[in-house]
Amino acid sequence: MPKEGSIPPLGRLFSSFSPENTPADLVIVYLWTVLSALAIYAPVVNETPLRLILALPMVLFFPGYSLIAALFPGRGEIDGLERLALSFGLSIAVVPLIGLVLNYTPFGIRLDPVVTSLVIFTLCMAVSAQVRRAGLPRSERFEVPFREMWAALRAEFFPSESSRIDRALSAILLVAIVAAVATTVYVVVVPKEGEKFTEFYILGKEGKAADYPTDLRAGQAESIIIGVGNHEYRNVTYFVELHFVDQEFDPATNTSTVRSMERIASFPVTLMHNTTSQEQHTFSVNRTGGNQLKFLLFMDEAPPDSLWGAERINQSYRDLHLWVRVR
Repeated sequence: MPKEGSIPPLGRLFSSFSPENTPADLVIVYLWTVLSALAIYAPVVNETPLRLILALPMVLFFPGYSLIAALFPGRGEIDGLERLALSFGLSIAVVPLIGLVLNYTPFGIRLDPVVTSLVIFTLCMAVSAQVRRAGLPRSERFEVPFREMWAALRAEFFPSESSRIDRALSAILLVAIVAAVATTVYVVVVPKEGEKFTEFYILGKEGKAADYPTDLRAGQAESIIIGVGNHEYRNVTYFVELHFVDQEFDPATNTSTVRSMERIASFPVTLMHNTTSQEQHTFSVNRTGGNQLKFLLFMDEAPPDSLWGAERINQSYRDLHLWVRVR
């Protein structure tokens, strides 16, 4: 039985999350973590610079800050400058470690597992920090002195004994500082567009640039991996076509002639900028009389079927081929 006047452990745990035991810096951590996750997945917001503005501190600062807050809940354990520096340093160390762990799991290093892991880690560390701070006397808890910082900033830029001209100059200086920071953030968040291009490649069924299906049997199913990477700085719908082609090369004129062409597979691929689709596809060639598998990539729309042969190949945005033998 607990002693009279004592609080049971479960009650102390719940009391740790009361408003008076919730410090402002951890409230910022909670809110920033949730808002950054929403900015990544919200349909409209995830296409704006706000996504990067919220995500960068979530990667570079808040995981380390929440870990430091959990390790050092007391006021005098480390000073503010050390806490700030360690927050950046530990974030840079923790995030790659999370990626390394994910690499050895079935989830892999992809957007959803990385975001989920960062959010869970940051929130767990922040909750641990709040519980540990609540277990200390109020005078010994670490708190970010937001009011003192604001008062010092106001006294620095707008002292009470300053004249109107001095205050105006201070206001201009403050606006210039904010504009410089905003410009820097804009340059980082909205970089200049580089070269626009699309990756188009094929791999063997083991995911390597080898063991391509070149010795085929008519009617027998084969598989190949087709990859498309969008670096066009916009969302693009691609159309991929696989054709069985009989092509003859004339060394005298250094030209090729398409004698026959049969489409054996086609499918669309819609990609956001800077994303890649790499999927395995099964196909079969049902006749002999050809010598080439031709892979065509069209962007935005495929041409009509009236455009065929060499004209269709020349109309494609990218094209690849494999020399094959069909028995």
